[in-house]
Amino acid sequence: MAIERILNARAGVLVLIAYVSMPAFSQTQSASRNFIGMWSDPPVTITGDFCASWCTDAGIERLDALLDDPKNDARPLAELRAEADNYQRENYIRPHLTDAALKTYPLDRADDPSFLRCEPYGFAQQFIARHQLEIRQPAKDRLELRYGEWDARRTIYMDGRKRPANEAPSRLGYSVGRWEGDTLLVETSGILASRTPWQSEHSDQLRVVERFTRSKDGKTLTLTATMTDPLDLREPVVIKHIWAWAPDQVIAPYDQCEIPTEVKKGVR
Repeated sequence: MAIERILNARAGVLVLIAYVSMPAFSQTQSASRNFIGMWSDPPVTITGDFCASWCTDAGIERLDALLDDPKNDARPLAELRAEADNYQRENYIRPHLTDAALKTYPLDRADDPSFLRCEPYGFAQQFIARHQLEIRQPAKDRLELRYGEWDARRTIYMDGRKRPANEAPSRLGYSVGRWEGDTLLVETSGILASRTPWQSEHSDQLRVVERFTRSKDGKTLTLTATMTDPLDLREPVVIKHIWAWAPDQVIAPYDQCEIPTEVKKGVR
């Protein structure tokens, strides 16, 4: 119910813009199956802001419950969001972590190489990065995903191929995709060990299944990702991310990172 509220939260003429800007090859497809173009920050709603990076159903439900409780009417919204975020981390994420992962959970964001040394994200942080996501189809057998954060680029092979047996693990892994109705399903493996969005470690055995769906009105793109890792997760973790259609935006070269001169520890 909460996700539906986000997806229906914005009104306007974006549907018409989206249709007009569709490439010719894709106009024979249903509108909900055409993801080509520019997407960016989620709809401007309370829950959309909560899911601006990543969220879980448990976190969304907790936030909804807090907002619906009259006793919280005087509490600042930021405080309610923080409580819901802490709830999903402690009551959903933590029970999914193995003993090995729990030894270092949560990792301090101040020690994150992307913050400390301006090193690009690993896959698990990159694929739900904030801001722009541009989806292109440079050839019939593949899609390209380009992210505004770090100007990262992924290739999604759509021709049924498998990851080569001799393919070495890489920062963004090896991705293959297929259509299941109007859902784009992408499976990624061969990912170098790094950090998760919730600041725990993951191994090079991490596998991620992404399911992209476009809303019927064309305004939003929702990602539901299932993450498995036999070394660091007891069972799969499911997270969500939402983008809004943003045809007028462009991705500029990423030069915004500055190595900090002072580091504050203990901030999530």
